[in-house]
Amino acid sequence: MRDSDTSIDAPYGSDGRAGDQSLASDSASNNPASESFERFMAPFAELPRLQQRLMNVLPVLPLEVQQDFLSDPYFKISLDDCEPGKGRTVLMPSLNPNGSESRCVVLKPRLATCSDDFAHYIIAHEFAHAFLRNGGWGEIADREEAADALAASWGFDKPKTMFWF
Repeated sequence: MRDSDTSIDAPYGSDGRAGDQSLASDSASNNPASESFERFMAPFAELPRLQQRLMNVLPVLPLEVQQDFLSDPYFKISLDDCEPGKGRTVLMPSLNPNGSESRCVVLKPRLATCSDDFAHYIIAHEFAHAFLRNGGWGEIADREEAADALAASWGFDKPKTMFWF
């Protein structure tokens, strides 16, 4: 994680929910693309800590990646609505009308309550999958290793310990 990232502890509850909170961060407010990313934030309205974490990651991505996401009308970011005992209802097309694969990043609400390093890594890792269209990167054919390597190249290293808390 970079020095410019902020740690957000209070006034969020253990579920990551809070009242009205500003989404502005140093990394987001200095990037004109951050306003464009606001259109992706609606699913996370009840999880402002997760919104903030998204806005800590998105504007830091290389401009090429930002433009790729912003120019693709089929790219979206969704909240996993899994309810224990009920299942989930995240809907996404397997193919878009133009015949290309769906590019939907689905994030779990638990990313609002885990450590900052872990949340930022997972978010960047999932964006790496979307950018790579779930494929390899350079000489790295394994898509999980490719997403890890690309996220690391953006400054989001895989934590040495993978704790949710």
